[in-house]
Amino acid sequence: MKLSSSAFPEGGKIPMKYTCEGENISPPLEIQNVPAHAKALVLIIDDPDVPSFVRADQMYDHWIIFNLPPTLHRIEEDTIPPGLIGKSTNGKLEYVGPCPPDREHRYFFKLYALDEKLNLKSGASKQEVEKAMQGHIIAHTHLMGRYEKQKKA
Repeated sequence: MKLSSSAFPEGGKIPMKYTCEGENISPPLEIQNVPAHAKALVLIIDDPDVPSFVRADQMYDHWIIFNLPPTLHRIEEDTIPPGLIGKSTNGKLEYVGPCPPDREHRYFFKLYALDEKLNLKSGASKQEVEKAMQGHIIAHTHLMGRYEKQKKA
């Protein structure tokens, strides 16, 4: 399975357009080689580089979408794909663009193929989604992008 974006390469810089300093819209994503027997996909975007003075767990969840159809091959820029939206760290059911408070952060776009749909409702937390996925992941991949806020002159 492969996850990529036409907006940035693996390990590359996420364009400002997709961040809190830009339009704060989701980037385009391409999905390839989903196992034929997959029943659902899960997309989790998170930032593990949050300083402890901001969040004790040093993690920020930017977008959680589960029960995506396994036939999904593309998520267009600034769209909500067909699935259920989980709760971001800010408590909202939406994409939250990168907005690091201190330095360059890494943003992991994690994609999972599951052997069944998750029995969760929209608004589930990342922890609830990850717990429900246990024992059902048949493939996974990720795309990592980086972002650092622009320096003020």
